[in-house]
Amino acid sequence: MKDAVRNEGSQESVLSSLYQQPVLTVSDPETFNAVKAAVEASFSSGRVADFLKSLERSKLRIRDFETVLGKGNLGAATQAEYNRLGNSDQGQIRELYLASLEQVAPELREKFFKLYAYY
Repeated sequence: MKDAVRNEGSQESVLSSLYQQPVLTVSDPETFNAVKAAVEASFSSGRVADFLKSLERSKLRIRDFETVLGKGNLGAATQAEYNRLGNSDQGQIRELYLASLEQVAPELREKFFKLYAYY
């Protein structure tokens, strides 16, 4: 019985080590941090409601990052800065954006249900 428990625990540690997100280096830290700051500012507690309203007015879907970026909802200069980043850095920014939209308070997500809907 002890062996079964021990094996189960070691399997969990092996599996958890397999699924750790790798740490990627940023090739252009200055530009990356500028874009990251724009995303974080849009989802900050004081501005997220206004950001969601702007998406609703523009009839954009929140998960369509490229369109949200292209329409200037993340800031006027953000798209140009984003375009200067390499593929890896762009991927990290997209991941940050998608993770941030999932952390919006449930009451705001409910209020802006159509932005989050998959229709």
